[in-house]
Amino acid sequence: MAEVVLQNVMKTYGNLYAVNDVSLTVNDGEFVALVGPSGCGKTTTLNLIAGLLPMSGGDISIGNRVVNDLDPKDRDIAMVFQNYALYPNKTVYRNLAFPLQMRKLPKEEINRKVQDAAKLLDITHLLERKPRELSGGQQQRVALGRALVRDPAVFLMDEPLSNLDAKLRVQMRSEIKRFHHNLNATVVYVTHDQLEAVTMADKMAVMSGGLLQQYDTPANVFANPVNTFVASFVGSPAMSLIPLEAAGNALRSPEGWELPLSQLNARKAANSSTNKIVLGARHSTLKLHKAAVPGAVPGKIYTVEPTGDVTFAQVFINGAVVNISLDPTARIEPDETVWIEFDQERMHLFDAETTMALKAI
Repeated sequence: MAEVVLQNVMKTYGNLYAVNDVSLTVNDGEFVALVGPSGCGKTTTLNLIAGLLPMSGGDISIGNRVVNDLDPKDRDIAMVFQNYALYPNKTVYRNLAFPLQMRKLPKEEINRKVQDAAKLLDITHLLERKPRELSGGQQQRVALGRALVRDPAVFLMDEPLSNLDAKLRVQMRSEIKRFHHNLNATVVYVTHDQLEAVTMADKMAVMSGGLLQQYDTPANVFANPVNTFVASFVGSPAMSLIPLEAAGNALRSPEGWELPLSQLNARKAANSSTNKIVLGARHSTLKLHKAAVPGAVPGKIYTVEPTGDVTFAQVFINGAVVNISLDPTARIEPDETVWIEFDQERMHLFDAETTMALKAI
Protein backbone atom coordinates (compact mmCIF):
# COMPACT_ATOMS: atom_id res chain seq x y z
CA MET A 1 0.00 0.00 0.00
CA ALA A 2 1.05 3.61 -0.41
CA GLU A 3 0.56 7.22 0.64
CA VAL A 4 -1.44 9.52 -1.67
CA VAL A 5 -0.60 13.23 -1.67
CA LEU A 6 -2.52 15.97 -3.47
CA GLN A 7 -0.85 19.37 -3.64
CA ASN A 8 -2.80 22.38 -4.95
CA VAL A 9 -4.74 20.18 -7.37
CA MET A 10 -6.90 22.06 -9.88
CA LYS A 11 -9.38 21.06 -12.56
CA THR A 12 -11.01 23.78 -14.64
CA TYR A 13 -13.48 23.81 -17.50
CA GLY A 14 -13.14 27.29 -18.94
CA ASN A 15 -13.98 29.63 -16.06
CA LEU A 16 -15.52 26.84 -13.96
CA TYR A 17 -13.40 25.40 -11.14
CA ALA A 18 -14.51 21.78 -10.70
CA VAL A 19 -11.63 21.20 -8.24
CA ASN A 20 -10.10 24.33 -6.74
CA ASP A 21 -6.65 24.17 -5.09
CA VAL A 22 -7.22 20.94 -3.15
CA SER A 23 -4.36 19.71 -0.93
CA LEU A 24 -4.57 16.66 1.31
CA THR A 25 -2.57 13.59 2.34
CA VAL A 26 -3.96 10.06 2.57
CA ASN A 27 -1.55 8.13 4.77
CA ASP A 28 -0.46 4.58 4.00
CA GLY A 29 -3.25 2.19 5.06
CA GLU A 30 -5.76 4.99 5.69
CA PHE A 31 -9.43 5.00 4.63
CA VAL A 32 -10.39 8.50 3.47
CA ALA A 33 -13.88 9.46 2.31
CA LEU A 34 -14.46 12.35 -0.09
CA VAL A 35 -17.94 13.56 0.78
CA GLY A 36 -20.24 16.37 -0.31
CA PRO A 37 -23.36 17.14 -2.33
CA SER A 38 -23.70 16.46 -6.05
CA GLY A 39 -21.40 18.67 -8.10
CA CYS A 40 -19.00 19.43 -5.24
CA GLY A 41 -15.94 18.00 -7.05
CA LYS A 42 -15.44 14.73 -5.16
CA THR A 43 -15.74 12.37 -8.15
CA THR A 44 -13.62 14.71 -10.27
CA THR A 45 -10.94 14.58 -7.56
CA LEU A 46 -11.06 10.77 -7.57
CA ASN A 47 -10.77 10.70 -11.38
CA LEU A 48 -7.76 13.02 -11.20
CA ILE A 49 -6.07 10.62 -8.75
CA ALA A 50 -6.88 7.74 -11.11
CA GLY A 51 -5.59 9.60 -14.17
CA LEU A 52 -8.94 9.43 -15.94
CA LEU A 53 -8.93 13.23 -16.29
CA PRO A 54 -6.01 15.57 -17.02
CA MET A 55 -5.19 18.07 -14.28
CA SER A 56 -5.25 21.83 -14.82
CA GLY A 57 -2.66 22.36 -12.09
CA GLY A 58 -0.97 20.89 -9.02
CA ASP A 59 0.70 17.57 -8.28
CA ILE A 60 -0.48 14.09 -7.29
CA SER A 61 1.89 11.55 -5.75
CA ILE A 62 1.21 7.87 -5.08
CA GLY A 63 3.83 6.06 -3.02
CA ASN A 64 6.38 8.90 -3.24
CA ARG A 65 6.08 8.94 -7.04
CA VAL A 66 4.60 11.93 -8.90
CA VAL A 67 1.99 10.44 -11.26
CA ASN A 68 0.82 13.58 -13.09
CA ASP A 69 1.87 12.29 -16.50
CA LEU A 70 1.27 8.55 -15.97
CA ASP A 71 -1.58 6.63 -17.59
CA PRO A 72 -4.14 5.02 -15.22
CA LYS A 73 -2.65 1.56 -15.83
CA ASP A 74 0.75 2.77 -14.64
CA ARG A 75 -0.44 4.38 -11.39
CA ASP A 76 -0.80 1.12 -9.44
CA ILE A 77 -4.44 1.82 -8.52
CA ALA A 78 -7.64 -0.23 -8.75
CA MET A 79 -11.11 1.27 -9.07
CA VAL A 80 -14.49 0.06 -7.84
CA PHE A 81 -17.45 1.76 -9.54
CA GLN A 82 -21.08 2.16 -8.50
CA ASN A 83 -22.31 0.10 -11.48
CA TYR A 84 -19.93 -2.83 -10.70
CA ALA A 85 -18.77 -2.95 -14.39
CA LEU A 86 -18.68 -6.77 -14.50
CA TYR A 87 -18.45 -8.69 -17.76
CA PRO A 88 -21.94 -10.26 -18.10
CA ASN A 89 -20.85 -13.26 -20.17
CA LYS A 90 -17.91 -14.25 -17.97
CA THR A 91 -18.18 -16.30 -14.80
CA VAL A 92 -17.17 -14.75 -11.51
CA TYR A 93 -13.86 -16.64 -11.72
CA ARG A 94 -13.14 -15.24 -15.19
CA ASN A 95 -14.18 -11.72 -14.12
CA LEU A 96 -11.63 -11.91 -11.31
CA ALA A 97 -8.96 -13.49 -13.49
CA PHE A 98 -9.30 -11.14 -16.46
CA PRO A 99 -7.13 -8.23 -15.22
CA LEU A 100 -4.41 -10.75 -14.30
CA GLN A 101 -4.61 -12.43 -17.69
CA MET A 102 -4.16 -9.02 -19.32
CA ARG A 103 -0.92 -8.70 -17.36
CA LYS A 104 0.09 -12.14 -18.70
CA LEU A 105 0.67 -13.67 -15.28
CA PRO A 106 1.26 -17.45 -15.04
CA LYS A 107 -1.90 -19.59 -14.72
CA GLU A 108 -0.93 -20.89 -11.28
CA GLU A 109 -0.44 -17.37 -9.92
CA ILE A 110 -3.75 -16.21 -11.41
CA ASN A 111 -5.58 -19.12 -9.81
CA ARG A 112 -3.94 -18.49 -6.43
CA LYS A 113 -4.80 -14.78 -6.46
CA VAL A 114 -8.42 -15.45 -7.52
CA GLN A 115 -8.91 -18.13 -4.87
CA ASP A 116 -7.35 -15.92 -2.15
CA ALA A 117 -9.58 -12.97 -3.06
CA ALA A 118 -12.68 -15.17 -3.23
CA LYS A 119 -11.93 -16.62 0.19
CA LEU A 120 -11.38 -13.18 1.75
CA LEU A 121 -14.66 -11.87 0.33
CA ASP A 122 -16.63 -15.09 0.94
CA ILE A 123 -17.52 -15.62 -2.74
CA THR A 124 -15.74 -18.94 -3.35
CA HIS A 125 -19.12 -20.65 -3.82
CA LEU A 126 -20.03 -18.11 -6.54
CA LEU A 127 -16.99 -18.55 -8.79
CA GLU A 128 -18.82 -20.49 -11.51
CA ARG A 129 -21.88 -18.22 -11.63
CA LYS A 130 -22.54 -15.38 -14.07
CA PRO A 131 -23.18 -11.82 -12.78
CA ARG A 132 -26.91 -12.01 -13.67
CA GLU A 133 -27.24 -14.90 -11.19
CA LEU A 134 -25.93 -12.77 -8.30
CA SER A 135 -27.59 -10.34 -5.92
CA GLY A 136 -26.48 -6.70 -5.81
CA GLY A 137 -24.36 -7.33 -2.73
CA GLN A 138 -22.71 -10.37 -4.31
CA GLN A 139 -21.94 -8.39 -7.48
CA GLN A 140 -20.37 -5.66 -5.38
CA ARG A 141 -18.16 -8.22 -3.63
CA VAL A 142 -17.06 -9.52 -7.04
CA ALA A 143 -16.21 -5.94 -8.08
CA LEU A 144 -14.14 -5.60 -4.89
CA GLY A 145 -12.47 -8.93 -5.64
CA ARG A 146 -11.52 -7.83 -9.14
CA ALA A 147 -9.80 -4.79 -7.63
CA LEU A 148 -8.20 -6.89 -4.89
CA VAL A 149 -6.53 -9.45 -7.18
CA ARG A 150 -4.51 -6.69 -8.79
CA ASP A 151 -2.79 -6.06 -5.43
CA PRO A 152 -2.76 -2.28 -6.05
CA ALA A 153 -1.09 0.41 -3.99
CA VAL A 154 -4.40 2.29 -3.66
CA PHE A 155 -8.08 1.37 -3.95
CA LEU A 156 -10.31 4.09 -5.44
CA MET A 157 -14.05 3.60 -4.85
CA ASP A 158 -16.70 5.76 -6.54
CA GLU A 159 -20.04 5.52 -4.67
CA PRO A 160 -19.93 1.69 -4.73
CA LEU A 161 -23.06 1.28 -2.55
CA SER A 162 -25.41 3.79 -4.17
CA ASN A 163 -27.21 1.17 -6.29
CA LEU A 164 -28.05 -1.06 -3.29
CA ASP A 165 -31.19 -0.94 -1.19
CA ALA A 166 -30.99 0.53 2.33
CA LYS A 167 -30.62 -2.80 4.18
CA LEU A 168 -27.93 -4.09 1.84
CA ARG A 169 -26.08 -0.78 2.02
CA VAL A 170 -25.74 -1.16 5.78
CA GLN A 171 -24.44 -4.72 5.34
CA MET A 172 -21.96 -3.74 2.63
CA ARG A 173 -20.67 -0.84 4.73
CA SER A 174 -19.55 -3.44 7.26
CA GLU A 175 -18.10 -5.63 4.49
CA ILE A 176 -15.98 -2.81 3.05
CA LYS A 177 -14.86 -1.70 6.51
CA ARG A 178 -13.78 -5.27 7.27
CA PHE A 179 -12.10 -5.48 3.84
CA HIS A 180 -10.05 -2.40 4.74
CA HIS A 181 -9.23 -3.76 8.21
CA ASN A 182 -8.06 -7.15 6.89
CA LEU A 183 -5.84 -5.68 4.18
CA ASN A 184 -4.73 -2.47 5.92
CA ALA A 185 -5.45 -1.00 2.50
CA THR A 186 -5.12 2.61 1.37
CA VAL A 187 -8.63 3.56 0.25
CA VAL A 188 -10.04 6.76 -1.23
CA TYR A 189 -13.82 6.49 -1.18
CA VAL A 190 -16.31 8.87 -2.79
CA THR A 191 -19.83 9.17 -1.39
CA HIS A 192 -22.62 11.75 -1.19
CA ASP A 193 -23.90 9.93 1.92
CA GLN A 194 -22.21 11.52 4.92
CA LEU A 195 -23.38 8.61 7.11
CA GLU A 196 -21.20 6.26 5.04
CA ALA A 197 -18.24 8.59 5.53
CA VAL A 198 -18.78 8.94 9.28
CA THR A 199 -19.18 5.20 9.90
CA MET A 200 -16.43 3.89 7.60
CA ALA A 201 -13.61 6.39 7.22
CA ASP A 202 -10.51 7.19 9.26
CA LYS A 203 -10.71 10.72 7.85
CA MET A 204 -13.25 12.57 5.78
CA ALA A 205 -12.71 15.35 3.27
CA VAL A 206 -15.83 17.51 3.08
CA MET A 207 -16.08 19.31 -0.28
CA SER A 208 -18.34 22.01 -1.68
CA GLY A 209 -18.04 24.03 -4.87
CA GLY A 210 -14.75 22.36 -5.76
CA LEU A 211 -13.17 23.51 -2.49
CA LEU A 212 -11.98 21.35 0.38
CA GLN A 213 -13.99 22.67 3.34
CA GLN A 214 -12.61 20.45 6.14
CA TYR A 215 -10.30 17.43 6.35
CA ASP A 216 -10.22 15.63 9.69
CA THR A 217 -11.45 12.57 11.53
CA PRO A 218 -15.23 12.07 11.38
CA ALA A 219 -15.45 12.68 15.13
CA ASN A 220 -13.69 16.05 14.87
CA VAL A 221 -15.67 17.12 11.80
CA PHE A 222 -18.89 16.29 13.66
CA ALA A 223 -17.83 17.94 16.92
CA ASN A 224 -15.99 20.95 15.49
CA PRO A 225 -17.31 21.96 12.05
CA VAL A 226 -15.22 24.77 10.60
CA ASN A 227 -18.13 26.56 8.91
CA THR A 228 -21.89 26.54 8.47
CA PHE A 229 -21.71 24.34 5.35
CA VAL A 230 -19.94 21.52 7.18
CA ALA A 231 -22.24 21.97 10.20
CA SER A 232 -25.35 21.70 8.04
CA PHE A 233 -24.05 18.78 5.96
CA VAL A 234 -22.55 16.40 8.53
CA GLY A 235 -24.92 14.72 10.97
CA SER A 236 -28.28 12.99 10.74
CA PRO A 237 -30.29 15.07 11.23
CA ALA A 238 -27.93 17.92 10.44
CA MET A 239 -27.03 20.68 12.87
CA SER A 240 -29.76 23.30 13.20
CA LEU A 241 -28.69 26.87 12.39
CA ILE A 242 -30.48 29.98 13.70
CA PRO A 243 -29.62 33.52 12.52
CA LEU A 244 -29.40 35.97 15.45
CA GLU A 245 -27.66 39.16 16.55
CA ALA A 246 -25.03 39.65 19.25
CA ALA A 247 -26.16 41.99 22.02
CA GLY A 248 -23.56 42.22 24.76
CA ASN A 249 -23.46 38.90 26.61
CA ALA A 250 -26.55 37.57 24.83
CA LEU A 251 -27.96 36.72 21.41
CA ARG A 252 -31.04 38.65 20.39
CA SER A 253 -33.85 37.58 18.09
CA PRO A 254 -35.91 39.92 15.88
CA GLU A 255 -38.86 38.30 17.65
CA GLY A 256 -37.77 40.06 20.84
CA TRP A 257 -36.32 37.32 23.04
CA GLU A 258 -32.70 37.09 24.22
CA LEU A 259 -30.52 34.05 24.86
CA PRO A 260 -27.89 34.72 27.58
CA LEU A 261 -24.39 33.47 26.74
CA SER A 262 -21.74 31.94 28.97
CA GLN A 263 -18.50 33.89 29.33
CA LEU A 264 -16.76 31.63 26.79
CA ASN A 265 -19.55 31.97 24.22
CA ALA A 266 -19.74 35.73 24.77
CA ARG A 267 -16.02 35.95 23.92
CA LYS A 268 -16.65 33.93 20.76
CA ALA A 269 -19.52 36.19 19.71
CA ALA A 270 -17.33 39.26 20.30
CA ASN A 271 -14.92 37.98 17.61
CA SER A 272 -17.53 38.11 14.84
CA SER A 273 -16.81 40.50 11.97
CA THR A 274 -20.31 41.97 12.47
CA ASN A 275 -23.02 41.58 15.08
CA LYS A 276 -24.71 38.95 12.89
CA ILE A 277 -24.28 35.50 14.45
CA VAL A 278 -25.48 32.05 13.44
CA LEU A 279 -26.24 29.80 16.40
CA GLY A 280 -25.75 26.06 15.74
CA ALA A 281 -26.94 23.14 17.86
CA ARG A 282 -27.21 19.36 17.43
CA HIS A 283 -30.57 17.76 18.11
CA SER A 284 -29.23 15.75 21.05
CA THR A 285 -27.95 18.85 22.88
CA LEU A 286 -31.34 20.57 23.15
CA LYS A 287 -34.05 20.25 25.80
CA LEU A 288 -37.72 20.90 25.17
CA HIS A 289 -39.94 22.40 27.90
CA LYS A 290 -43.69 22.92 27.83
CA ALA A 291 -43.43 26.01 30.02
CA ALA A 292 -41.00 28.92 30.17
CA VAL A 293 -37.77 28.27 32.09
CA PRO A 294 -34.75 30.57 32.63
CA GLY A 295 -32.44 30.61 29.60
CA ALA A 296 -34.90 28.86 27.27
CA VAL A 297 -36.31 30.51 24.13
CA PRO A 298 -39.81 30.19 22.68
CA GLY A 299 -40.67 28.18 19.59
CA LYS A 300 -43.59 26.52 17.84
CA ILE A 301 -43.80 22.82 16.95
CA TYR A 302 -43.82 22.30 13.17
CA THR A 303 -43.85 18.50 12.83
CA VAL A 304 -43.42 15.45 15.07
CA GLU A 305 -41.72 12.31 13.71
CA PRO A 306 -41.83 9.15 15.88
CA THR A 307 -39.18 6.63 14.75
CA GLY A 308 -39.65 3.98 17.45
CA ASP A 309 -36.77 4.42 19.89
CA VAL A 310 -36.62 8.20 19.48
CA THR A 311 -39.02 10.94 18.41
CA PHE A 312 -37.80 13.92 16.38
CA ALA A 313 -39.55 17.27 16.64
CA GLN A 314 -39.03 20.14 14.23
CA VAL A 315 -39.52 23.48 15.97
CA PHE A 316 -39.76 26.93 14.39
CA ILE A 317 -37.39 29.31 16.21
CA ASN A 318 -36.91 32.75 14.70
CA GLY A 319 -37.91 31.42 11.26
CA ALA A 320 -35.43 28.51 11.35
CA VAL A 321 -36.44 24.86 11.64
CA VAL A 322 -34.67 23.32 14.64
CA ASN A 323 -34.41 19.53 15.10
CA ILE A 324 -34.77 18.11 18.61
CA SER A 325 -34.66 14.45 19.68
CA LEU A 326 -37.12 13.45 22.38
CA ASP A 327 -38.05 10.42 24.41
CA PRO A 328 -40.65 8.42 22.43
CA THR A 329 -43.13 8.86 25.30
CA ALA A 330 -43.14 12.66 24.82
CA ARG A 331 -46.55 14.07 23.93
CA ILE A 332 -46.43 17.18 21.78
CA GLU A 333 -48.59 18.42 18.92
CA PRO A 334 -47.99 20.56 15.79
CA ASP A 335 -48.45 24.32 16.40
CA GLU A 336 -47.92 23.86 20.17
CA THR A 337 -45.79 26.59 21.80
CA VAL A 338 -42.72 25.18 23.57
CA TRP A 339 -39.47 26.50 25.07
CA ILE A 340 -36.06 25.26 23.96
CA GLU A 341 -33.03 25.16 26.24
CA PHE A 342 -29.54 25.26 24.70
CA ASP A 343 -26.46 23.57 26.17
CA GLN A 344 -23.89 26.36 26.48
CA GLU A 345 -20.98 23.89 26.41
CA ARG A 346 -22.11 22.20 23.20
CA MET A 347 -23.56 25.05 21.15
CA HIS A 348 -21.71 26.43 18.12
CA LEU A 349 -21.39 30.06 17.04
CA PHE A 350 -20.61 31.09 13.46
CA ASP A 351 -19.86 34.45 11.86
CA ALA A 352 -22.88 35.11 9.61
CA GLU A 353 -20.72 37.15 7.23
CA THR A 354 -17.83 34.70 6.71
CA THR A 355 -19.76 31.50 7.72
CA MET A 356 -16.68 30.44 9.74
CA ALA A 357 -16.82 29.01 13.28
CA LEU A 358 -16.07 31.58 15.95
CA LYS A 359 -13.37 30.92 18.54
CA ALA A 360 -12.63 32.53 21.87
CA ILE A 361 -9.24 34.24 21.58
